Amino acid sequence: MSRVSLEGQVAVVTGAARGVGELLARKLSARGAKVALVGLEEEALKDVSSRLHSDSAYWYADVTDHETMSRVAQEVKARFGKVDIVVANAGVASGGPFADSDPQAWRRVIEVNLIGSAVTARSFLPVLVESRGYLLQVASLAAITPAPMMTAYCASKSGVEAYAHSLRAEVGYQGVRVGVAYLSWTDTDMVRGADQDDVMRELRQRLPWPSNKTYPLGPAVDRLVAGIERRSAHVYGQWWLRGMQGVRGYLPALIGTVGQREMKRFAPRLQGMRSGLVGAGGAADEAVRATHRD
Repeated sequence: MSRVSLEGQVAVVTGAARGVGELLARKLSARGAKVALVGLEEEALKDVSSRLHSDSAYWYADVTDHETMSRVAQEVKARFGKVDIVVANAGVASGGPFADSDPQAWRRVIEVNLIGSAVTARSFLPVLVESRGYLLQVASLAAITPAPMMTAYCASKSGVEAYAHSLRAEVGYQGVRVGVAYLSWTDTDMVRGADQDDVMRELRQRLPWPSNKTYPLGPAVDRLVAGIERRSAHVYGQWWLRGMQGVRGYLPALIGTVGQREMKRFAPRLQGMRSGLVGAGGAADEAVRATHRD
């Protein structure tokens, strides 16, 4: 599909304070798009917005809050006049054995990654229908293949992949295109946060090539931008992920067999693993929820 110029288009990016969201906002802005940043880290969003090349604004919002996100959608439309692109990127992660996991952290991963993505789409679909726009749902390699010690993250990313495929069929006749973006381990605060745990880091290093590498952020985000320009149904942040689609049916059985062996190897070291959200984004999410509880 030919590329659509981003000049003058209005793009919304959730989880825009850091990592994939921040760099994506910068690259969209550099191509002439006006950018609306959404996230939980207000000062970081303000800083990102101040450094963009084009007109931009930011909104402090929890993507799981439907009332707030509906208001944000209306305010973005009022601020920029339209919305052409929405990237549902906001996400958190936790790791460790399911049986020992923090139930609240496990639930929060599902809430942010899956429910938050659906809330984002529900809030912005009316304006996307008006513009015949494009929704890009950020998924993961975790949607294609299961992985031990990542039950919440795999469940949430499998969920958003399935939901986005279903939504594509529902809204296509209205002119709205829906894409799913897949990323492997990419150099972000989330991945670096997970790597702070020795067991998680070593398990990842034992994965087969090329899934055991950490990939630079820039080229992955460049692929996302190209996918947005093409309004692609599938976008792959790393070249080899496309090939995983053809073998994904065999992966659960393979991972189930190999994973058992790896878990047995690491079993003596599993007790005492941190079970909360990982990375700076996870810390920000936990801090906001703690404030609301107080």
